[in-house]
Parts: sequence; structure tokens; C-alpha cells
Amino acid sequence: MGLSPQAPPHPALWPLRFIGVEALSGVALLAAAALALAWANCPWAGAYEALWHLQLGLGVAQYLPAHDLRFWVNDGLMSVFFLVVGLEIRREMHDGALSDPRVATLPIVAATGGVLVPALLYVLINSDPAARRGWAIPTATDIAFAVGVLSLIGRGIPPALRLLLLTLAIIDDIAAIVVIAFFYSSGIAAGGLLIAAAGVLGVLLLQWLGVQPAPAYVLPAAVVWFGMLRAGVHPALAGVLLGLLTPATSAFGRLPRDAGARRAAAPPVESVEARLHPWVAFGIMPLFALANAGVSLQGLDLSGAAPLAVGAGIVSGLVLGKPIGIVLASIAAVRLKLCVLPAGVHWRHVVLVGLLGGIGFTMSIFIANLAFEDPRLLAAAKFAVLVASVLAATLGLLLGRLRSARATL
Repeated sequence: MGLSPQAPPHPALWPLRFIGVEALSGVALLAAAALALAWANCPWAGAYEALWHLQLGLGVAQYLPAHDLRFWVNDGLMSVFFLVVGLEIRREMHDGALSDPRVATLPIVAATGGVLVPALLYVLINSDPAARRGWAIPTATDIAFAVGVLSLIGRGIPPALRLLLLTLAIIDDIAAIVVIAFFYSSGIAAGGLLIAAAGVLGVLLLQWLGVQPAPAYVLPAAVVWFGMLRAGVHPALAGVLLGLLTPATSAFGRLPRDAGARRAAAPPVESVEARLHPWVAFGIMPLFALANAGVSLQGLDLSGAAPLAVGAGIVSGLVLGKPIGIVLASIAAVRLKLCVLPAGVHWRHVVLVGLLGGIGFTMSIFIANLAFEDPRLLAAAKFAVLVASVLAATLGLLLGRLRSARATL
């Protein structure tokens, strides 16, 4: 987004990066989400749930804790989405916006503020011990929906801003996994981490041997994915790890002028990203939205003090706490000279990232399912996550469109 067609910095990726493709991807994502929400709250809601609970063993059912269709979308296909994200971050760490350590530090600091402030707001609003178990719900960011909304904003967004949002959201997801492991589950299984480590060693060994065909890496990548699943870590994040391990330089030297030869000679990180991008943008992300945006509002009752406080805490945390935490942490880090803003990024862009960080959605709903056994509190939490995510997305879209319109005047 926002790249110049006269001088694309990554030629192999250029055909996929113009704003029309990004915008269409965002439209497809939001359309799928709207369809899912309507379907889950209509007379045919039973068919919606039946579809996503369809059992798909794929020959490995006995090794997996769950294997319905939603599982394979969220934990299988979304691994490819996270792989593309990891590839983009790897490329930018090599020769782009994240190659400066002081720039790369910014999303870490911002994500920390975006976790602490929403949690604090939630705890201040909720005094009931049972309700306070949901303190982690407003700390999460749904990376797929946040990126989808950002893609709808237009040409006024600097390219580095997308990387800032991607990196921040990934760090946010990692923080959520740590919180889930230590506060909502029995912890992380060391055996699974050893399996994942073996898969990583397999990838590194193939790279050391000079193996270039991407299909050769499928088996060790599957081992990494399986190990993270057995460890109790969101296995889709294996894609980020594998993306960061992908070489960012080419053994072919300078890229040729011919488009076909250029794609063939492109560095692995660019070549794989270019091939996967359209499948992720128009296939995996809309399917993810269709599988997860169908939040049923059945049983919603906000008349009690505890459900109302839970809802208020979540909405406040996501809509107010996220941008406040992200912006204040970023300002403090820059003032203390711990990090700097990426090229072309201004403070109004950081505010935009903060607003989009408030799109909690699927990860927030997942934490809510772990936090609450009371159906009244759970229904209130899901409704609040939905309301807060829509508000955050709308505010972010309005701010981004306003700034984009001013930039073109």
C-alpha cells in the first residue's frame, strides 16, 4: 500500500501490492464477517454451527485435540496467513522499515502499553472476583481484521505503517498466548516445544544444504506446526516463525528485467510471499472471517450489574485502553530515545494503529470462553467484544479516510 509504481522496492511483489487488490481483500473480509454474523443470528443458525463443527480428521485425527472444520481454518489455513506476515516482516527486517533496531523496538514497546492499559481499565471497572477473570479479554488484537480494515483506508497510509501494525499485532498475539498459558490453562508442554525445535532444526539443515524448492520444507514446517499444537501454543503462529527463518537474499545476484525470470530469481522471502499473497487475501482471510465472525447473541442479558460491568470493561479496554496504551507507550519510548518512528509515520498514524489495535474479535472471544463459566457473563463478554471491535474499526476507518483525503488535497 502506498508504494510508488515508478520504483517498486520489491519487483517480484509489485503486481500484488497495488491499492486496488488490498482494498478488495478488505471488502471481501468484511463481507464474509457480515454474512457470518447474520447467519449465526437467523433462523438457520443451527446450519452455521453444524457446518463449522463438521469433523475432518485428514488422517491425523488421533493425534489432535480437535479436528472440525473451524479448527482446520483457524489452526491450519491461518498458518499460511501468518507465514505471509512473517515473510513480510523478514523482508522488511533485511532491507526495509524494520532494518533499524530502534524502529523495530517501537512495536514491542507499543504492544506492551496496548496490553497493560486495557487490562488496568477492565480491573478498575470490575470489582467482582468472577468478573475480574476476564481482565485479559480487552488486551488482544485480531491481526486479520485489523489488517483488513487498514487495507480499506487508501493511498494516504505510509507503507511502514502496515509493518508497524503487523509487528505490533504479532507481539500482541504472543502476549495473549503467554497469558492463556499461565492464567487460563495448565501451562505450556515442554515436549511439544522439543518437537517444534526439531522441525526448526530440519528447516535450518535444509537451508544449510542449499535446498531451494519450497515443497521440500513442507515436512519440517508441519513438524513445527504440530509441535506448537502439542505444546499448547497457537499453532498458526508457526507460520510467523517459519517466515522469519526464510532467507531474505538471493543466490542469483541482480534481478533480471524480464518479469518471469525476475520472479524465478527473486529471493525466497519475496518469491514465496508473492505466490501465497492472492490465496491469503481472497481465500484464507474471508474464510477465516466466515468461520469466526458468527457470534451468537442468544442468552444476552445486560440487566445485571456483573454482566454490565464486564461489557463496560471490555468496550472501554478495547476502544479507549488500546489506543491510549499504544500511543502513550510510543511517546514515552521516543522521548526517552529508546526508539524512533519509521520513515513517513507520524503521531496521527500511531493513533490510527492504536484504534485498529482495539479490534479484538476472535482472540478476545477465545479468551472470554476460557475466562467465564457463567453463561450470562460469557454472553455479555462476546457482545461487548463485537461492539468494541466494530467501534474501533469504524473510528480507525474514519480517521484513516480523513487523513487520506487531506493528504490528496
